[in-house]
Amino acid sequence: MDPRVHEHAEILVDWSARIEAGDNVVLSVAEGAHDLAVAVAEALGERGANLVATYDSDELTRAYLRGHNSDFDADPAHELTLVKGADAYLRLGGGRNTTATADVPSETRQAYRRARTEIREARMDTDWVSTVHPTRSLAQQAGMAYEAYQEFVYDAILRDWESLAEEMGQLKTVLDAGSEVHIETAETDLWLSIQDRTAVNSAASVDYDSHNLPSGEVFTAPADAEGTVVFDVPMTVDATRLQDVRLTFEGGEVVDYGAAQGEAVLKEILETDAGARRLGELGIGMNRGIDRVTDNILFDEKMGETVHLAVGRAYDACLPDGKTGNQSAVHTDLITDISDESTLSVDGEVIQQNGTFRWEPGFGGRS
Repeated sequence: MDPRVHEHAEILVDWSARIEAGDNVVLSVAEGAHDLAVAVAEALGERGANLVATYDSDELTRAYLRGHNSDFDADPAHELTLVKGADAYLRLGGGRNTTATADVPSETRQAYRRARTEIREARMDTDWVSTVHPTRSLAQQAGMAYEAYQEFVYDAILRDWESLAEEMGQLKTVLDAGSEVHIETAETDLWLSIQDRTAVNSAASVDYDSHNLPSGEVFTAPADAEGTVVFDVPMTVDATRLQDVRLTFEGGEVVDYGAAQGEAVLKEILETDAGARRLGELGIGMNRGIDRVTDNILFDEKMGETVHLAVGRAYDACLPDGKTGNQSAVHTDLITDISDESTLSVDGEVIQQNGTFRWEPGFGGRS
């Protein structure tokens, strides 16, 4: 086995999930993540954790959803009991076919999401972490040779997370003190209210309220939004390509939308429920180990010189105590490139220009 698989497992168990003896762990394993699952299971055993492993297959999900009549039982008790009994929920992604569910009817997908609301909430109450094992299908989706994709994945994951956390803390401090964010590019002019919000220094550890590995972003939950944003980084959502998505906000809600490709899926997402037309997240990518788009949101949204916004559910970690943020059955991230002809400002002060932060060399020096 590639020794980097064991390094990945060690980071996941120790740095990311902070597993301790006696913890009840649910390990969700995708079809192609067997090697990583073996390494994680070994690490969990060495730490004295209690393990239940489940099989996560997009092809299995497709078969189930296409065979179902779409009248789903709300939050099946057996799965809800399992998740509620977990201290940590670790998801290992990496399937055989990244578009396996492309022919599942949209109304079936929507009904399935809505029926699993309580399960989703219970999972997010655990110390949950999502990561991915490099597979040939993901390499193909990224347009890369398999060996090159492996190098890319491990460059993003096997990092000095403590040092990156310190750097990202500078941006968290700015956002925590701020009231308004302005994002401006050639096609985007968007104002976001972040008054009384708390930014998350997403350093790939539950101790930072961070639940992805790799991570490398600072995110918060906008209270309001006005203006237009164009997401020019292509991505796949529900096994469908989305390209050049345009959203216009008034009073915090999407009032107009369009896409050069995948508009039907965009419409499906926005019509899931009332909260799907409002923003749940503003995220700013800071992981310079991710240097190219791979059509995988786990990596792409963390890439330096990008900003992403999510329609749908807001994370409680960004909200004042006792306050409830935007609620939705979806949380769909969309990404825009801010590497050129762009500014990111907080309360009128430029924090990032053309992809360079004010504390980085070259700030203000590129046109």
